[in-house]
Amino acid sequence: MKHKGNARCLPPTVGLFLPFQARWVADQSRLKLMEKSRQIGISWSSAYSLVERTAAQSARHDQWVSSRDDIQAQLFIEDCKLFAKVADRAARDLGEIVIDRERNLTARVLQFANGKRIHSMSSNPDAQAGKRGGRMLDEFALHPDPRKLWTIAYPGITWGGSMDVVSTHRGSGNFFNQLVREVRENGNPKNISLHRVTLADALEQGFLFKLQQSLPDDDERQAMTESDYFDFVRSGAADEESFLQEYMCIPGDDDVAFLDYDLIASAEYPNSENWERDTLWAEVARPELYIGVDIGRKKDLTVIWVLEKLGDVLYTRRVITLEKMRKSEQEAILYPWIEHASRTCIDQTGMGIGWVDDAQDKFGEYRVEGVNFTNRSKEALAYPVRARMEDRRIRIPFEKTIRADLRQVTKVTTPAGNIRFTAERTKDGHADRFWALALAIHAASNPAPPIEFTSSGPREIESDTAGYLYA
Repeated sequence: MKHKGNARCLPPTVGLFLPFQARWVADQSRLKLMEKSRQIGISWSSAYSLVERTAAQSARHDQWVSSRDDIQAQLFIEDCKLFAKVADRAARDLGEIVIDRERNLTARVLQFANGKRIHSMSSNPDAQAGKRGGRMLDEFALHPDPRKLWTIAYPGITWGGSMDVVSTHRGSGNFFNQLVREVRENGNPKNISLHRVTLADALEQGFLFKLQQSLPDDDERQAMTESDYFDFVRSGAADEESFLQEYMCIPGDDDVAFLDYDLIASAEYPNSENWERDTLWAEVARPELYIGVDIGRKKDLTVIWVLEKLGDVLYTRRVITLEKMRKSEQEAILYPWIEHASRTCIDQTGMGIGWVDDAQDKFGEYRVEGVNFTNRSKEALAYPVRARMEDRRIRIPFEKTIRADLRQVTKVTTPAGNIRFTAERTKDGHADRFWALALAIHAASNPAPPIEFTSSGPREIESDTAGYLYA
């Protein structure tokens, strides 16, 4: 269901746009919202729309653009400069300008001959405070706090201007999805003009042909049909939920997943932050490191998750994934990290018991703890992950494979009232990153009692509801 705004006569450059892009550009509604597939050119066409609004002699308002990070803010300005040239609009790139000295906030600024400006900023909602003029909120659902961003940005159009909200989905509980549902299900009280473009919609309207025109001649996608390309994108997604959410405008179900998307997002580093440490700190004071290792060999990954403790916050410093490698080869990578760490917790379920024995022989039983995965132990490991995210005491990378892995874990209550944590197996693993993170957090716990380990008697390898072994 699309709610169309007031159309205007499109300029001659409309030939640049596919039909869904042209409709978005032509819509002059005061509030408009686009739920979209990734990488179909909506941000690009939005840049043209903002240039047309701002460069006109009759323009009364500056434009304030909220991008996901500083890199995207710069790219948006570059698109605006391109369209200013195409439309023969005189524009001057003022570079990065301080817009709030008290908060040390900056923006990339493009100024037109009429004196009006486009300010492209990163996602800090405070940057929107006190600014009059139009708004463009790009990748809205991916902001750490979309509700706060809307709350601060919306009053800026009180005295004129419009607000455009563009995003893919990030979970059913996200404020972006609440806005979409308000339009479709609750009478549209905010009078939002809603647009929706899935990957399938874009392909039907000529997206692949346009993409192929910009690709090198030897690119594999040159020979693809629309159906081929759809399958190509789908097979490259982290999992089915990610594909449906990122490309088909179907938000992930936060009522099923143990961790909702907003909670995961609150723990993620900014996309542009250099969080990874490339060395083992050999030449500096030894940091306080804690490691979790989820063991895999043939079907699952071995994941090594390294945390550094600073105050009461745990910062991810490395996430190492190993696949189809001999135990000795994996240990050659793992052991230097254990040597520098305060404590390491290793999944000793199944074949992991040999890993734990060998590591304890080398580094000692206190520095290396083996954890046997059972229903009770996984419950004890999983809840601290969520608690640390809720308390803002954990930082994790902004990476789609990690986010998808964390989303795989679901909590199921059996008819007997017992809690089970399960995860579907995918080509990228079996929530291996989640359990490596959980083990690293357990290693950093103080005190850190052992979890569910029995040293004698037969060992039972637990399987999930689909019959897969946790090994």
